[in-house]
Amino acid sequence: MEPRVNLDSPALVAPKRVQPLFAPGTGENQALVIFVLGGPGAGKGTQCSNLVRDYGFKHLSAGDLLREEQEREGSEFGEMIKTYIKEGKIVPQEVTIQLLENAMKASIEETGNRKFLIDGFPRKMDQAIKFEEAVVPSKFTLFFDCPEATMRERLLNRGLTSGRADDNEESIKKRFTTFVETSMPVVNMFDKEQRVVKVDAARSPETVYDDVVKQFASKGLEFMQK
Repeated sequence: MEPRVNLDSPALVAPKRVQPLFAPGTGENQALVIFVLGGPGAGKGTQCSNLVRDYGFKHLSAGDLLREEQEREGSEFGEMIKTYIKEGKIVPQEVTIQLLENAMKASIEETGNRKFLIDGFPRKMDQAIKFEEAVVPSKFTLFFDCPEATMRERLLNRGLTSGRADDNEESIKKRFTTFVETSMPVVNMFDKEQRVVKVDAARSPETVYDDVVKQFASKGLEFMQK
């Protein structure tokens, strides 16, 4: 039997709203969100680190937040999250969206930073729609396009040292299948709305980032002043 989410839990379920929590932008009561998508091993984390350094974004990894929650003492969702991740399945959206919203609020309260890279999310169409309805519409999606063979090789190499339960052959296959079947429709939906920046991620990290910088400039996003 699959673990089930208690959707009545006040700790993790966002209240219903008529309007999103934030308006698009970076002023008061606003937030700038860029979704970062790509298959497992496409290099999202590396490129997000570059963007944090040069553009001042707060990097929120949906996967990291879920892994932290599964290890948090007293979490009623820890075992459920652990099972979903191990099996390469997508954690129910109510949990993931609330963790992201909580992290955004905390960042704004602590630092005033309202610019967010949300890495590895949304992974399903309903996640995308719900987040934009309840939290804030994204500016665009940064999509790292990479062949499966390249991603597989990268993940297996990472698995030698990462210690992550999902960096193994069986989990990798499941993650690829999940990404193609559930996440690519999200990319295609945003692409139809002309809200996708697509980057060839099979190249070296330096070349990939040069492309990202050029495409960000075309969207009006420039380096921070040092």
